[in-house]
Amino acid sequence: MNPNQENPISKVPQVTLVFWLIKIAATTLGETGGDAVSMSMDLGYLVGTGIFAVLFVAAVSAQIFARRFIAPLYWATIVASTTVGTTLADFADRSLGIGYTGGSSVLLLLLAGSLFAWHRTLGSIAVESVAGPKAEIFYWVTIMFSQTLGTALGDWVADTAGLGYLGGMAIFGGLLAVVAGLYLWTAVSRTALFWAAFILTRPLGAVVGDFLDKPLAKGGLELSRYSASLALVAIMLVMIFAFAQRPAAKPH
Repeated sequence: MNPNQENPISKVPQVTLVFWLIKIAATTLGETGGDAVSMSMDLGYLVGTGIFAVLFVAAVSAQIFARRFIAPLYWATIVASTTVGTTLADFADRSLGIGYTGGSSVLLLLLAGSLFAWHRTLGSIAVESVAGPKAEIFYWVTIMFSQTLGTALGDWVADTAGLGYLGGMAIFGGLLAVVAGLYLWTAVSRTALFWAAFILTRPLGAVVGDFLDKPLAKGGLELSRYSASLALVAIMLVMIFAFAQRPAAKPH
């Protein structure tokens, strides 16, 4: 038996500015890394989704069975969720022909359903309450849906809405600024603001990733997906090891 079932501990980090900076880098990496496997390696969205789904399940399993908070493991699991989210959204939107609007709508319903089931089962969706296998499973399933939704939403804004990558960055960056303002100057639920910010960082990372590696003719910088991904990995590692992170404090 996993000892964490008897004495559950938090294995997710406190939400700080460093958390959000690493999260944005991780979501951007999910876009460039996912595209590198599915497009640059020419494996396709379905095979790419299969590869990243296996990695995601393995990472979540390691996270759940870990005896304590391990920052590199946590962020590796986040990256796994962003890469599988990228290829899964692209597979649904493009290969299955659902389209960005349809894909975003379906994923929004799945995300809402996951949050509802989590709250109905355990009574709280606050990050501070994520301790124990059941809460962790809900947490990671919700994150996977949010990452997939973010990819579809970013593509919808940049392509379907015709705002391009810079326009997408302005919109999602602006929405995150609004969330930050609500956090600083209002009493709006911190849990609601956390999930709003968590969801919005994914489409921001998606459009930033596309801006880095898409062709110049489509408004991108046409950088190598491999080089961009390695640079983002390096940035993440510097932040992870340069700034100590503590596990989120459980409510008393």
